[in-house]
Amino acid sequence: MIILKVKHLKKHFPVTGGVFLRQIGKVYALDDVSFELNKGETLGVVGESGCGKTTLGRCIMGLYQPTAGQVIINGQQVSNLSANRKKKLALNLQMIFQDPFDSLDPRQTIRQILEEKYIIHGRVHENMDGEIERLIRRTGLRPDVLSKFPHEFSGGQRQRIGIARAISMEPQIVICDEPVSALDVSVQSKILNLLLELQEKLELSYVFISHDLSVVRHISDRIAVMYLGKIVEMADAEQIYTKAYHPYTRALLSSVPIPDPESKQTKIVLKGEVPSVEHPPDGCRFNTRCEYVKEICRQKEPGLIKNKKNPSHVTACHFYN
Repeated sequence: MIILKVKHLKKHFPVTGGVFLRQIGKVYALDDVSFELNKGETLGVVGESGCGKTTLGRCIMGLYQPTAGQVIINGQQVSNLSANRKKKLALNLQMIFQDPFDSLDPRQTIRQILEEKYIIHGRVHENMDGEIERLIRRTGLRPDVLSKFPHEFSGGQRQRIGIARAISMEPQIVICDEPVSALDVSVQSKILNLLLELQEKLELSYVFISHDLSVVRHISDRIAVMYLGKIVEMADAEQIYTKAYHPYTRALLSSVPIPDPESKQTKIVLKGEVPSVEHPPDGCRFNTRCEYVKEICRQKEPGLIKNKKNPSHVTACHFYN
């Protein structure tokens, strides 16, 4: 069952300059991104910094207004809804932010932070204390933390509080924006296991954004690889890791350390720098760094082409099939 559709999503940020701050250009943060998310599924979104991962998550959430395209949740297009309808829709869509400290109000206790959601959405009831305590227990914390402030906790504990806030309204979809990148490695696995446990119990669907391919492999059912605002490859997680087609995806995978000192890992070193998102190259966006580049790559941009043997595996490359 498909609960989220993203169709031809674009987000261009204006670049201003001069005395009167006129628009002199655009940053093509997202440029024609499309995918679907099924109920109970985790879609991992990976790529280098600046590829548009976080912008994608914020556009889905409505924190950024897309330049073009559609975000459809349970058959409803988000951008066409009134403020009240968007507020109701927000019950089904929540976000876990990258920095667990900046995303929590330092002037509020944990109880106040969690209660705020219920107040905003008009869900305050007589047994709020019991509701908040059950909520915080779900994330592995004890109720005695509710009277404390965010600065009194470790990074992992703060992220658990952020997760509690995200699931408080019993959403269907949670956007996870690098939720473990700011945490110690020893804590990351605990948070990932918590997310998997909550997904199973609450039937959650995740869009999991990360630059860490090892983390994404652990939690994702499917993976979308992004480069310069576009998806260049998308497939089931195991297919991406065992039979990636796009040269950029293969380069990313070659940089993941293998926990075997005797393995002979060949690392693919990409030449050149990532092009400017203000002036992306013509044709294939990866053509300036691709070792297999041909003239057609510089002239014509490839769409996402289905694999002949496995149609669910799509790649934006002229020659992979």
